[in-house]
Amino acid sequence: MSDETGAAAGTEAEAPGTERRVRVVLVDDHRMFRTGVQAEIGRTEVTGVEVVGEAADVDQAVTVITATRPEVVLLDVHLPGGGGVEVLRRCASLMAASEDPVRFLALSVSDAAEDVIGVIRGGARGYVTKTITGTDLVDSIFRVQEGDAVFSPRLAGFVLDAFASTDAPPVDEDLDRLTQREREVLRLIARGYAYKEIAKQLYISVKTVESHVSAVLRKLQLSNRHELTRWATARRLV
Repeated sequence: MSDETGAAAGTEAEAPGTERRVRVVLVDDHRMFRTGVQAEIGRTEVTGVEVVGEAADVDQAVTVITATRPEVVLLDVHLPGGGGVEVLRRCASLMAASEDPVRFLALSVSDAAEDVIGVIRGGARGYVTKTITGTDLVDSIFRVQEGDAVFSPRLAGFVLDAFASTDAPPVDEDLDRLTQREREVLRLIARGYAYKEIAKQLYISVKTVESHVSAVLRKLQLSNRHELTRWATARRLV
């Protein structure tokens, strides 16, 4: 959300008609981000959103979701233990329940087509990026609760293109060598972000960013960030 978690200045994350209620679980491996989202949308008397649980990795997420049976789960794509797709796989029976199904809304810093398509194929009802305002996030949560599909601008096109095509996407062996976090760093480097900006965006240290960049360069056998940018652009990852 604005500055990752804040709504636009002076804007309350308020649900129209406070009689509406929705129970939500937050799944994200960054505690500071979860705290910010909780503060922004979790004022039940204002937003109608009740945060009933939090989790930082796949195992915690499955445990908390199973125990609390929320109506909506805000799910990060990149999580320790297998990522958001693994949470969806292990919660498939909860999503398929005939009464009170659990619905998932992906909330991620990534706007990469493969991430969007992966969680939608896994059963998520929508995908929004962390630039979303608090007000729009509350609205998206209620829409997902009601069974709607919700996407940040331009992301819906990835899904439509993917499901319109019967051809399986080609496998990129070079890209497959990278971890999910290394792919995130790669895209941000290719978009011209400085190390400090990447660290802030991903809630990691500058030193960790440098380590990821070194790993990406080594795995792809590239020499510098300029070659890395050309490599990513040629594969339409930017």
